[in-house]
Amino acid sequence: FRTAAMALTDDSISIADPVLTSEPRLAIVMGTEGEGLPSDTIAAADYVVRIPMAHGVDSLNVAAAAAVAFWQLRITD
Repeated sequence: FRTAAMALTDDSISIADPVLTSEPRLAIVMGTEGEGLPSDTIAAADYVVRIPMAHGVDSLNVAAAAAVAFWQLRITD
């Protein structure tokens, strides 16, 4: 498995990036609501992924973020 840490960082990639759906096995790592993922977990991930949102919105609760991530990264074959 390759890992995708869901986090807002300066070098995160969009969840719509095709590199993510090209991975045959991708584990999505979600943080806690409020605190998010620890920095060492983010650093250890293969990808750091963000969900693009409207201006002024900086986060989703973990259930909503997971639903968006699972839908966007679903296998369509």
